[in-house]
Amino acid sequence: MQTRLLTKPVPYTFVRGGYYYFTRRVPADLRQHYKYPRIVQGLRTSSPQEAKLQAKIEAAKLDAYWTQMRLAKSDVLGLSLIRDGMDIPAVKSQNMTPNRALEGPTLLDALGVYLEQKGDGKAKSFRQSAERACGYVIENCGNKPLAAYTRQNALIFRDWLVARGLTGSSVTRNFSYVKAVINFALSEFALDIRNPFVGVYHDRSKGVVSRKPIPLDDLLSVQRKCMQIDDDIRWLVALVSDTGMRLAEAAGLSVSDFNLQGDIPFVEVRKHPWRSLKTSASARVIPLSGMALWAARRILQQTGASTYAFPRYNRGSRTSANSASAAINKWLKNHVPAGCTMHSFRHSMRDRLRAVQCPSDVADQIGGWATDGVGQGYGSGYPIEVLMEWIGKTVLGLD
Repeated sequence: MQTRLLTKPVPYTFVRGGYYYFTRRVPADLRQHYKYPRIVQGLRTSSPQEAKLQAKIEAAKLDAYWTQMRLAKSDVLGLSLIRDGMDIPAVKSQNMTPNRALEGPTLLDALGVYLEQKGDGKAKSFRQSAERACGYVIENCGNKPLAAYTRQNALIFRDWLVARGLTGSSVTRNFSYVKAVINFALSEFALDIRNPFVGVYHDRSKGVVSRKPIPLDDLLSVQRKCMQIDDDIRWLVALVSDTGMRLAEAAGLSVSDFNLQGDIPFVEVRKHPWRSLKTSASARVIPLSGMALWAARRILQQTGASTYAFPRYNRGSRTSANSASAAINKWLKNHVPAGCTMHSFRHSMRDRLRAVQCPSDVADQIGGWATDGVGQGYGSGYPIEVLMEWIGKTVLGLD
């Protein structure tokens, strides 16, 4: 009888309750350093692709750490020649594997330093994106010292991303993270090494679909339907439609971000523990008019003790912007032209501001777009009265 060898689809993992867990047996020669003979850690994902990538990264980190432990225990040639009284340095370095001492920092070393220095206060997606991009490189080319990566490795990485069917913008995004991690490490460690992932050509326009603004007639129709249905999902749509906010910004608002008491009602877009902002320019105050003001009033009238403007999308530690996007776009596609999504409201707002000849720097402040030029960084920006003047001109007149 022929025995069939079965290969585990996601190595170093098991599934419990629909979620993947990383597991690895501790080597026998290192077991005295551990309380238990096996390492088990939840990966917090139900996606086999994500679990496979995370498990490979964690396995590579463990291999590097175990190598360091073995090196620390091994005999070093020449110890008998060291002068009496001199301290013998241990092979240790923060976030460094022994390969740094032998061959220079590896890509995992570089990733660790990058996230430690630049990841503080950033959204969870920042760490995930950097780990994912570097994990793709390790999966295809191995975890090498930075000096060992070649142009051929960069081309293999590019071809693999393209073969997976990623759009040009997604390929660019993955390369951006890998280049940023390596460049930061080269600067931190003062290494005179050329980054082979810089300047790699790929078709940036491949598969990229341009975002379409929503025509005014359709936008007006959607706003009417929001008033008719009058639930929290439609309040969110209405709020975005007349402010141009990003969906994640609006979904992560707290009740205290709204101020309807003064002469000019407004909402403050600011960073929260459960929802970060895309850029520093994203923090802003937006006057409320038209359907955005209607939505704000309905939000503040809702019953319940929740501090969130949209509790439906803030039940965990992070705002579920993806869930909001999926649900709203499913409803929205029946009421707007093909190719238009929730993000199209943001494009429409920019066009509406252009149509009333709003100055570009005023529009940038309303939408939270970064404005070029050194001078734009001076001062506190336009007063709310000026912003209200231009936003009021874009309202479509729906009562």
